[in-house]
Amino acid sequence: MSAASAAASPPPALAPLAADAARDVAALVAEVTRRVRARTTVGGRLSAERLEREQHAAHGLAWLATYAEAIRELAAYTERLSAEGRFGETEELLVRIGLGEYLDQIFGGIPMSQGEVVRLHALGLSEAEAARFRSGPVETLIATGNTAENRARLAAGLREMQDAATIGDSGLDETLEAIRAEMRRFGQAEVAPHAHEWHLKNAYIPLEIIAQMAELGVFGLTIPEAYGGMGLSKVSMCVVSEELSRAYIGVGSLGTRSEIAAELILVGGTEEQKARFLPKIASGEILPTAVFTEPNTGSDLASLRTRALREGDVYRIYGNKTWITHPVRADLMTILARTDPNEPGHKGLSILLAEKPRGTDAEPFPIAGLTGGEIEVLGYRGMKEYELAFDGFAVPAENLLGGIEGQGFRQLMQTFESARIQTAARAIGVAQSALDLGLRYAEERTQFGKPLIAFPRVSDKLVMMAVEIHLVRQLAYFAARAKDEGRRCDLEAGMAKLLAARIAWAAADNAVQIHGGNGFALEYPVSRVLCDARILSIFEGAAEIQAQVIARRLLEQQ
Repeated sequence: MSAASAAASPPPALAPLAADAARDVAALVAEVTRRVRARTTVGGRLSAERLEREQHAAHGLAWLATYAEAIRELAAYTERLSAEGRFGETEELLVRIGLGEYLDQIFGGIPMSQGEVVRLHALGLSEAEAARFRSGPVETLIATGNTAENRARLAAGLREMQDAATIGDSGLDETLEAIRAEMRRFGQAEVAPHAHEWHLKNAYIPLEIIAQMAELGVFGLTIPEAYGGMGLSKVSMCVVSEELSRAYIGVGSLGTRSEIAAELILVGGTEEQKARFLPKIASGEILPTAVFTEPNTGSDLASLRTRALREGDVYRIYGNKTWITHPVRADLMTILARTDPNEPGHKGLSILLAEKPRGTDAEPFPIAGLTGGEIEVLGYRGMKEYELAFDGFAVPAENLLGGIEGQGFRQLMQTFESARIQTAARAIGVAQSALDLGLRYAEERTQFGKPLIAFPRVSDKLVMMAVEIHLVRQLAYFAARAKDEGRRCDLEAGMAKLLAARIAWAAADNAVQIHGGNGFALEYPVSRVLCDARILSIFEGAAEIQAQVIARRLLEQQ
């Protein structure tokens, strides 16, 4: 079922059919946006009070728009690969099932979480009004998309492709797929065989693994060559994050620490700061960590209370931070703190590049003014989470990011696109890991005289994992390409992160279900993947906050 073997007979008219459906759904989103805007504005301006009151509708709009964007990217993928002769039987099935299912959910109900479904009537459209957008192409794709026959055909293909890098053509070029192959070899050989043991022991990822990642260029992937990096694209970052997270999310997330720090310094740092820190981040000599969140603020960054008081040539930091990943072994902390206590909200915030020595479990923070305690967690291990307390911790004034106070929030916002794209990629990797484990177990486990995958309720789960992974992968790559081209992509990046996190959790949950009782046993790696998947809809913007941000952007556009 390879693309090459089936490219000679592409599905008749699928590309224009998909394009027409994408256009009709876009029109539906535009109409729903108008209706929700009428319920959330006063005098032509978005009302915070009304937006909160209409949260179900607003967040439902965000999910509807995310589905529409995913459908648009599937249509673009179909057209592009068909023109290149790369659109084979597997690709056809992935697209047809994906389009059919997501279109059907749009008109029947989109799950925002396990217990929350948004339907068009809650967004202001009656059944008769919604029917105007359920066009011929939409009806055709729903009727011929997620069918039992198509699922059975794709399930047969899955059994032949257990060791494939991706199910179906990713749509990327040979260079990016070569990067994927290299990262996959590393993950399979050096990470996956040990990941579960690290998880069960709550052990740090060994420094030897980190050194190998540095040699592979993981930490300097998108840092410009002028600063010692590889100068590669955000799409390459997606591929690397996917494959490392497929092996173990902790390893995939080590790259995130460097990506966030490097992006902050690139967009906001002085030339001296760039020359000083970026080459060492790229080489892995410096391991950074982000120190943003506080115990009582969560996503409300404007309420941060940690203070950075200027005393001559240093800032003294006072306050508490929480959910700080990998702080013990980090050499550099990017700390968001309030440098001007008289400026409320975002305006008084700055970012400080705080250097520190590496610690150990025995002596986590061997420096004056900094203490901390570990937060024990279900998953996302390998780096360890901490709550930190700063009591006069000194940072040289020259390490104020950009050299000007009050720029911290703006600097941080400039990194959110990349951070959310990468988080989407990590979620795709976790989902792919769940598919790998579920597929292998379904092939090996025999019940009633045949392998589990021979039962449709099992194979259907695996098929939908593959379909949704393929679908959200295209959305994430689109956002990454937009970022590479210098276009604003906060909306698409947020959508990719929102959808990928839900898909990862669904894939992990279904993989556990396929394992049955064994999935609940700690000895089986799928139990770890379930724990790891759960964090994805919480960090880097909880799903509800992400939906709120998407909704605001849509409603503020005129």
